[in-house]
Amino acid sequence: MHNIYLFIIVTALMTYAMRVLPLTLIRKPIRSRFVRSFLFYVPYVTLAVMTFPAIIEATNVKIAGVAALLIGIIMAWKGQSLIMVAASCSLVVLLVELL
Repeated sequence: MHNIYLFIIVTALMTYAMRVLPLTLIRKPIRSRFVRSFLFYVPYVTLAVMTFPAIIEATNVKIAGVAALLIGIIMAWKGQSLIMVAASCSLVVLLVELL
């Protein structure tokens, strides 16, 4: 039989190692422009990879999710507030699903 506590301990150790190893191995400032620019965009890409599929899959009709995603990207690109973007995306999903 599997021991759940063993799985929890191994998962905790791996999570801890992933967070501590970069701090202990990289002590000097990163000077490479390429690596610094790569690391700058990692949080944005990670958020996008997690969010975009969820937006499309959360609706009953996939085209509603795609339409809301496109409207949200356009409005955010033009500098609209988060509330306006969210409200507009919700309205687009409602209208497309009603059709």
